Amino acid sequence: QVQLVESGGDSVQAGGSLRLSCAASGTAYASTWMGWFRQAPGKEREGVATIRTIGGSTGYADSVQGRFTISVDNAKNTAYLQMNSLRPEDTAMYYCATRAGAYVLSLNPTDYSQWGQGTQVTVS
Repeated sequence: QVQLVESGGDSVQAGGSLRLSCAASGTAYASTWMGWFRQAPGKEREGVATIRTIGGSTGYADSVQGRFTISVDNAKNTAYLQMNSLRPEDTAMYYCATRAGAYVLSLNPTDYSQWGQGTQVTVS
């Protein structure tokens, strides 16, 4: 089982940048996808970005393509989400999650089994 702890959320002005971190511990880390998701009040949780920890394949939601970059440092068991050109509509609780034993990219939250507690991002 993997334990995940997110950090880096903050309140920023539109156009600003933030970098979120997701520290993972536990077993089977190296065989997972790590994804970032977000959920705004009254809305469903949506996939933002995902990365395969071995190989580095990535995928992004259309709404963040070109503005957000996901990366992973396997030596530190940590995934990152660099968020640039932030917009008010990016305001949400951001969660990281892992997905084990899969080869096909997915941004569907139901495909991910282990979740962190979230970190709040507010853009005004």
